[in-house]
Amino acid sequence: MSAHGTATSGTSATSASLEARNLVKDFRLRSGVKSRILHAVRDVSFTLEPGRTIALVGESGSGKSTIARMMAKLEAPSSGEILLDGAPSATGGSRLASYRRDVQMVFQDPFGSLNPFHPIRHHLERPLRIHHPRLSSKEIGARVDELLERVRLSPASTFADRRPHELSGGQRQRVAIARALAPGARFIIADEPVSMLDVSIRLGVLNLLAELQRQEQLGVLYITHDLATARHFSDEILVMYRGEIVERGPSERVILDPQHEYTKTLLEAAADPDRLGRLRDEVRNGG
Repeated sequence: MSAHGTATSGTSATSASLEARNLVKDFRLRSGVKSRILHAVRDVSFTLEPGRTIALVGESGSGKSTIARMMAKLEAPSSGEILLDGAPSATGGSRLASYRRDVQMVFQDPFGSLNPFHPIRHHLERPLRIHHPRLSSKEIGARVDELLERVRLSPASTFADRRPHELSGGQRQRVAIARALAPGARFIIADEPVSMLDVSIRLGVLNLLAELQRQEQLGVLYITHDLATARHFSDEILVMYRGEIVERGPSERVILDPQHEYTKTLLEAAADPDRLGRLRDEVRNGG
């Protein structure tokens, strides 16, 4: 097992893959005339293949959402590279548009990621028009209905002309998933996709993602702080701590036989939510 650095065996690029290779992300923080460097991500490598889910697990501030944003081309890495199907991904022009068609992101906040002034139909039509400009208006309308049906918002006609505030949180997140599917994405980056939803509807959204992954052979990068859902909805778990991958392996193995002390602490904290806070206090106080 490699905690960081180059990808381990079994995670090398294949003909169809999305690969992070030695990603580093530094932020310069300024306070008055002083500045310091925050090392948000340190030498992270992994390969996501079609039909598989990788869970990137860690606390807030561990660097996992920064990785998600780099993989979605919303942040540029300080060093390292991202490869799609074995080739370096582009930073501009038509190749970047092609990358964004293949790699889509589902954000944490389903309300904040949807424009409240436009109906649901608009949110699905827009990526179709951008990425499939030859489609007729009739074809786009049919695709919108199909997308809503695929995410179990049925009948589509009852949802297409509503605005985001007229839907529940779970329904809005299903729209966000449909929007990610609209261009024809092969890889989905799901950044804490259920953390802002009611507990009662989280399972339905996760089951939908898992079903779409199986049926359409999507590669899913699942960003979460929840080891329980990571175990049940991913093939592989990467545990992040202070910007580094400190443990990786098949989901069952990582959960049932953790090797790193931080992974063990996360598992204990899941059963005792106050434990992580107590450990932080002990470290802060020199205990």
